[in-house]
Amino acid sequence: MGKEPLKNNEIVEEGAPDWVVTFGDLMSLLLCFFVLLLSFSEMDKAKYKEVAGSLAKAFGVQRKNPAFQLPKGMKMIARDFDQDLATRDKEEFGKEIKKEIQTNFKHDKDLIQVEVGENQLTIRLMGETAFNSGKAVIREEMKPLLKKIATSLEGIKGEIVISGHTDNLPIKGGNYKSNLVLSMSRAASVAESLLDQAFIDPQRISTMGYGEYRPIVPNDTREGRKKNRRVEIVIKSLTSKK
Repeated sequence: MGKEPLKNNEIVEEGAPDWVVTFGDLMSLLLCFFVLLLSFSEMDKAKYKEVAGSLAKAFGVQRKNPAFQLPKGMKMIARDFDQDLATRDKEEFGKEIKKEIQTNFKHDKDLIQVEVGENQLTIRLMGETAFNSGKAVIREEMKPLLKKIATSLEGIKGEIVISGHTDNLPIKGGNYKSNLVLSMSRAASVAESLLDQAFIDPQRISTMGYGEYRPIVPNDTREGRKKNRRVEIVIKSLTSKK
């Protein structure tokens, strides 16, 4: 039996439906992507990001019918990888500083804290580890640790906030008329030390002094006051400079 002739004005779609084209592209690219993943014997962060970016640009999207939103998954790989990279950088940086403390600052290790948070890393120098009472000149014993922190920060991106804190005992005599002024001077001294010992962009660093107004524990004991006398170096949103 012969083919039935087409009726007048009857429209016949050519080729596969629109969604089949996009689906075929997606499956082919996903297959290539997983083959690449399998071939990675060692994870190279720079190469992985390059491949991820290339794949994001390569995903085909049908243009025959208008689309008003980009596919939701196009940048998911790169974004998740950046987040994972930042987490690793914080952990590695924290381990490096903790090792330095355990090796060379055993006597003060209870007064030097390294705290890794979700979006930042905090190094807390408490008591008289960094400064003598009522002074804003960094003790010689603490300079090697600050140098280690400074050189490590050269390879790390992120804002650096240095804050000074004191206990609630009033200052008697000396060069500083209040705890607030003393805390500001101590924060500035730490900032200058970091800048002097490494190539850190000064625009990354900010300083502030809180005096006695942000204690971490009550000031009603000697040990509590020692913990509140502190300088904090906070590095926010750490990522490698690669």
